[in-house]
Amino acid sequence: MIGLRIRDLRTARSMTVTELARAADVSVGLISQVERGISDPSLETLRRIARVLETPLFNLFAETGGERVAVVRKDARMFVRSPRGGITYQRLSSGSGKIEVLEGRLDPGAASSEEPWSHPSEECVVVLTGRLVVEVEDARHELAEGDSASFDSRSPHRYLNETSEPVRFLLSITPPSY
Repeated sequence: MIGLRIRDLRTARSMTVTELARAADVSVGLISQVERGISDPSLETLRRIARVLETPLFNLFAETGGERVAVVRKDARMFVRSPRGGITYQRLSSGSGKIEVLEGRLDPGAASSEEPWSHPSEECVVVLTGRLVVEVEDARHELAEGDSASFDSRSPHRYLNETSEPVRFLLSITPPSY
C-alpha cells in the first residue's frame, strides 16, 4: 500500500524514480523496490520521501476519502514503527485534515530520530506517561506526565527518553509534517 501511494504521488508530480531517489537521497533501486512492495523503507527514509513529495508522512499510509466527519476507530489506527526500534506512532486523526494528531511511544534510552530535524509546521507535545526530553535547537526541555511543550517545527528538534521506562505522548502537528 505504501509503495502504491508513493508511486501515485510521484507520478502525479511527473517525477521519475530517479528524480525522487536523488531528491530523497536514496538509491533508485530502493524506490523501485518500495513502489513494487518488495522492500519496506525506514521511518527516516519515509520522512525524506514524504518531504520530497510534499505530503505529510502519514499520508503515505492513507486511503483517500472525503467524509465530512472522519472517525478513526482504535483498532483501525495507522501504525508506524522505526525499523531500528525505539519509537512507534499511531495516527489518531484521519490524515485528511489540516492537523495531524499522533500518539507516540518512545522506548527507554531511545530517540525519535538520530539527529534533530525540521519541517514547516507547529507542534504541541503532551506527555501522557513517563518523562520526555524535548530537544529544540540547542535547548533541552524535560517534561513530566501532564506537561506540554509547543514550538515552531522549523527549528531542528527531536524527542528523547533518557529513563528506564517507556514514555507515551500525544503529538499535534499543523499543518501535517512532510
